[in-house]
Amino acid sequence: MSAVTALSSERVRLRRWRDGDREAFAAMNSDARVMEFFQSSLSRVDSDAMVDRIGAHFCEHGFGLWAIEVPGVAPFIGFAGLTWARFSAHFTPCVEVGWRLAFEYWGHGYATEAARLALGYGFGTLALPEIVSFTSATNHRSRAVMERLGMRHDTADDFDYPTMPEGHPLRPHVLYRLGASAYFDMR
Repeated sequence: MSAVTALSSERVRLRRWRDGDREAFAAMNSDARVMEFFQSSLSRVDSDAMVDRIGAHFCEHGFGLWAIEVPGVAPFIGFAGLTWARFSAHFTPCVEVGWRLAFEYWGHGYATEAARLALGYGFGTLALPEIVSFTSATNHRSRAVMERLGMRHDTADDFDYPTMPEGHPLRPHVLYRLGASAYFDMR
């Protein structure tokens, strides 16, 4: 499957990654505010390895986590898109919608707008039957984005993130779901 190169809305553009994005991405991944709900921040080497994995996902599946740019504002503010979950749980295999933005771009609606583009591609072009999103139970900002996207949470779906150590405060995770029919009913 050939990967789509860009998706655009009124304010944001999702595009394939450029080598020039790596420095800003590494800075973002070392920001404790951005990485608050992850086990740790990422080194430059780990951040670059993530960009490489994102590129490999695009090559394998034809979709992935696009870089976000805001024309006239910033050439790179983070990522949003679709990815296959890389762990085993009661709801996998599944495609997740996800996002991560540099702190200075929080609170402007960019994550929601970019994720909506990704959902539209997932349901419209890829004809996925369901897309999920998950985060630490205490990540209220991401949960609010999921709810704005029309995703639904059922406590019966909550799970412990398998790579987080037992007893870690970020191990309890919530799962939000959105089915294709519910997505098209919202439009």
